[in-house]
Amino acid sequence: MSSFFAWLAQLPALAQVPIVIGAFVAVIAAILFFIEIAPRRGRLYTIIRLAVCVAAPLVILLIAGSYTWAAIVAAVLGGVFFLLDYRSKKGPGYLFQLVAFFAPTVLLLAIGLIIPTIQTTVQSFMNSRGDRFVGLENFAWIFSQPDGIRTVANTVVWVLVTPLVSTVAGLAYAMFIDKSRGEKYFKIMVFLPIAISFVGASIIWRFVYTARPASENQIGLLNQIVVWAGGQPVDFLAAQPWNTLFLVVVLIWVQTGFAMVVLSAAIKGVPSEQLEAAAIDGTSPWQSFTNVIVPGIRSALIVVLTTISIASLKVFDIVSTMTAGANNTSTIANEMYTQFKGFEQGRSAAFAVVLFLMVLPIVVFNARQIQKQREIR
Repeated sequence: MSSFFAWLAQLPALAQVPIVIGAFVAVIAAILFFIEIAPRRGRLYTIIRLAVCVAAPLVILLIAGSYTWAAIVAAVLGGVFFLLDYRSKKGPGYLFQLVAFFAPTVLLLAIGLIIPTIQTTVQSFMNSRGDRFVGLENFAWIFSQPDGIRTVANTVVWVLVTPLVSTVAGLAYAMFIDKSRGEKYFKIMVFLPIAISFVGASIIWRFVYTARPASENQIGLLNQIVVWAGGQPVDFLAAQPWNTLFLVVVLIWVQTGFAMVVLSAAIKGVPSEQLEAAAIDGTSPWQSFTNVIVPGIRSALIVVLTTISIASLKVFDIVSTMTAGANNTSTIANEMYTQFKGFEQGRSAAFAVVLFLMVLPIVVFNARQIQKQREIR
């Protein structure tokens, strides 16, 4: 392919145009062939498929000059057309169309997810250079060093606190402002932080937490309030172990708007007949909320909790921007980058595997809930 483009670049500009157009037309023709012509039945289309099976390897042989690639192309085309002629219960050509449309997704998943996952898992059992097998040494280092244990513990704190607080705050806000005057303006105020990137939100809150000596003017909002109240400036990002919670506040601030919007829409979808029936039965507002609204929005609650949980597990931007992991605030995602930057590829991969194992139960739980909802429907 590179030699083709190099040859094309040597041609005059006017000569390049028809060649590029011809290549484009050839690609479109190939797509139309596989979608429209190849799946059809009949002697004519069988002859066309046979001609393609013969002509395509010859073209590859002439262009690449490799019998190996020509044989591979011939085998692939032969297998594809064999599947094409397979008569499934869905009708002729169904299996071919299924493979044709599903193949790009599988290819992208393999390139972007499956292959990197396998490579990272293998790398986690290798040394820093990736040339020697060390077994579980990298994982033992994570769970035997105080810094590694602190990193995992911080991540657990993020995933326990952030989803719970964000969901509760978003649900409470959605309930209180539902059908109130100025509802859309109140929602905009809470939703705005989600439009800010994590780095931007981190910079904003870093200024909020900024501390200066007591003899100087405070530029941090919180420390200015502390000074006005008669206290001394506090370095919030260095105050252990509370500094991790101060970082968690940033993600809660961002994710509460997401929770509020999703849950507000779910609340509006609860049938009014159920609420009216509960009111007729004499239920209190709290009983109506717990027995009617919450069960009605259960699927939305699960989506919000799992989404924010995964975002909490892989949080990197906030920690890297505000503290860079200093003062025992590092998380697994941040430590992955730190170890990789320090040329410790094995340890970085081990942190990635630990993070994957922590995310996996949440994904499995979410998949099971979706399956249960389909069975109910």
